[in-house]
Amino acid sequence: MKVTKLTFGLLESNCYIVVDENTNDSVLIDCPEFNERLEEAIGDTNLRYLLLTHGHYDHIQGAKELKEKYGCKVCISEEDAPMLTSSRQSLAAFSGITQNNVNADIFLKDSDSLFFGSTEVTVLATPGHTKGGLCFIIGKYLFSGDTLFRLSCGRTDFPGGSWVEMQQSLERLKKLNGDLIVCAGHNDDSKLDFERRNNPYMKKL
Repeated sequence: MKVTKLTFGLLESNCYIVVDENTNDSVLIDCPEFNERLEEAIGDTNLRYLLLTHGHYDHIQGAKELKEKYGCKVCISEEDAPMLTSSRQSLAAFSGITQNNVNADIFLKDSDSLFFGSTEVTVLATPGHTKGGLCFIIGKYLFSGDTLFRLSCGRTDFPGGSWVEMQQSLERLKKLNGDLIVCAGHNDDSKLDFERRNNPYMKKL
């Protein structure tokens, strides 16, 4: 399995291309923009799914063009799906952004599994930043979106956010087995053991 990280946009949002090297099937975690760098990184892989951690504009803006180019399935929680077609709910309207609307193909819920090639994606519902926030476990990687950051966590003051739910989600991530590689929606990657020991929002749970 190969993981490639790219960072795009004014808010420097991360996206991740994960490739099953046995079959050349791939998935993309979030899509802040659609551009040549992203196309080059996807290359000749068979892009099966776009997995969206949540519906804020800085994570979905390239989804429409990506779907049109590759025919991949757009996957998001049912709670956050309205953000894909509403610039107010995605917050694009408050940021001077013209949103590229796209429809969801698959609604993901907690404990769902998806496969690309022989590689499994496990879905975790982690509300707090948004009502329908998701994290994805693929192999030794935890794609944490805007739930868990290196030494921090996502904001809860946007519509649909909840500090109580964020604490519950962080506690759930803290209890996961193993020292997973944390690939967040913004900023640097981390390791789960490091966050358990040092993240102020996890330490007090």
